[in-house]
Amino acid sequence: MTIRLHDTSARQIRDFVPLTPGCVSIYLCGATVQAAPHIGHIRSGLNFDIMRRWFTYRGYDVTFIRNVTDIDDKIIRKSAEQGRPWWSIGYENERAFNDGYDALGCLPPTYEPRATGHITEMIEMMRGLIERGHAYEADGNVYFDVRSLPGYLSLSNQDLDDLRQPSGEGETGKRDPRDFAMWKAAKEGEPSWETPWGRGRPGWHLECSAMAHKYLGSAFDIHGGGIDLIFPHHENEIAQAKAYGDEFANYWVHNAWVTIAGEKMAKSLGNSVLVSEMVKHWRPIVLRYYLGTPHYRSMIEYSEESLRDAESAFARIEGFVQRVTEKAGETVPPAAEVPPAFAEAMDEDLGVPQALAIVHTTVRQGNSALAADDKEAAVARLAEVRAMLGVLGLDPLDEHWAGEGDRGEDLHGVVDTLVRLVLDQRQSARARKDWAAADAIRDQLNQSGLVIEDSASGPRWTLGPR
Repeated sequence: MTIRLHDTSARQIRDFVPLTPGCVSIYLCGATVQAAPHIGHIRSGLNFDIMRRWFTYRGYDVTFIRNVTDIDDKIIRKSAEQGRPWWSIGYENERAFNDGYDALGCLPPTYEPRATGHITEMIEMMRGLIERGHAYEADGNVYFDVRSLPGYLSLSNQDLDDLRQPSGEGETGKRDPRDFAMWKAAKEGEPSWETPWGRGRPGWHLECSAMAHKYLGSAFDIHGGGIDLIFPHHENEIAQAKAYGDEFANYWVHNAWVTIAGEKMAKSLGNSVLVSEMVKHWRPIVLRYYLGTPHYRSMIEYSEESLRDAESAFARIEGFVQRVTEKAGETVPPAAEVPPAFAEAMDEDLGVPQALAIVHTTVRQGNSALAADDKEAAVARLAEVRAMLGVLGLDPLDEHWAGEGDRGEDLHGVVDTLVRLVLDQRQSARARKDWAAADAIRDQLNQSGLVIEDSASGPRWTLGPR
């Protein structure tokens, strides 16, 4: 068994070899908490949640770090605009992110450090970089000298001579306009901390280098994040860490965006879809299916139609699980081993789409067993389906999803009420043996895209295939 991952730095899929046998260390760039999360933000956490679950299934002991950037230019700007403390804005949105992660079934990280809780580690790293000649102080700012490190820009495969970065606001005294700020001198009214170079606040890139070093050491297995972070953030993280003497990450894994009309979903573009609003109209488990089942390196073009397709596809899986559970009663076994084809797909760069095809194939096999009244085979297929869904975080019988259908799914509740009224009419027709009327009602519902099944507990409806 060998797990293989696409390594951005190598530009190819590589066999995964952990630094410590049996263990995996992962650092994921988490939220910058200037605003509540949209589904593009949550996709990254969800993709790496699936990665973590697969490593755990394969027997690895996983340490998963996901940081919180709770101070940056945007948070400070919003603080001034709203007349609120910067930490109030950060904490409110940090909770919104965690609510979003939890709603979509992401496991909590091993540790979730905040940037402002690690100023001491940042100062220590800056001091070491200055001593080694890789950084310098100017007007209370501390900059990294990009020309001091051979191999800078190797992750993004750029040429330094072609790189042009405008000087940031207040970033005075740079030796080279491409040098980046690790520490920004204090401005009146802004939060600041004391350092040997005067009061100021951290730059964006420094925090992750310092926190990764603290929680995972000088070398760790996997660094993850969205493709938009490759440059400048991850490139500058590498520069700081390598210059400090760390080996840093052995693999770089990046997830693609959620887009609308071909553009990255972003608040600045006014095209974001907030998680808090989405879960009012869609079941969270359906959102997880929608965001988690495309390959992590593939773009997701957001649309209501694609979400409805995801809802229908998951309904077929969930309907099978419910039918076998009802038929098996107390004999439902715990989750089994995943089928070999599913494991093979997941081992090859987390091939979730190929793995999901195995889920649907197994569901069809299980439905055939149900139709043939082969309870033993149906239960065996259920065990396999639950094992696969568990890896994907989509097992509807998992305690996390208990009562999930009632959590903010207003539209489903309204439809259910209306369908129940029609089903009551059908039941009344059946009771008076008006089979023609009963069949007509059922046919009308089927034409509307609903599948009606008569079970021991009464009629049940599900969305039919599209």
